[in-house]
Amino acid sequence: MKKKVSDSMEAVYPGSFDPITYGHIDIIERSAEIFEKIIVLVTYNVRKNYSFSFKERTEMAIDSLKDFKNVEVVSHDGLLVDFLKQNSIKVVIRGLRVISDFEHELQMAHANKALYNNMETFFLMTDNEYSYISSSMVKEIVQFGGDVASWVPEEVAVKLKELYKSN
Repeated sequence: MKKKVSDSMEAVYPGSFDPITYGHIDIIERSAEIFEKIIVLVTYNVRKNYSFSFKERTEMAIDSLKDFKNVEVVSHDGLLVDFLKQNSIKVVIRGLRVISDFEHELQMAHANKALYNNMETFFLMTDNEYSYISSSMVKEIVQFGGDVASWVPEEVAVKLKELYKSN
């Protein structure tokens, strides 16, 4: 059995996941090979207008990640650092697609570190295959009748079609 770089270490991968995409799943899968346990943390961001409810986003993530043995999906509507402290977790994983992601994520990493000095942020580059996919793009394409089956799990594609069929 291949030994993990960081045995007995948990990491949190936070995000809105509105909806979860194969780009997110790529980061989760690769992180799960490095860390003993990955907690996918479905979060609430006051600056975002969500297409799916907190519960729906959490359920889609749970359904999409059910085959991963060392991945757990949890929802949290407070500060990330509070969740980390409450659960004695010191590692956050963030995925990067483009340089603008890095600028935003670096600011967030510094702010989180200022609030919780014991934490570290690990940045993973999204695989080239998924580097252009975003939840916003997926929703826009579905709104205009496009097919996103290669960008999101089947259950998510169905929920997206249901959501925008009624609009």
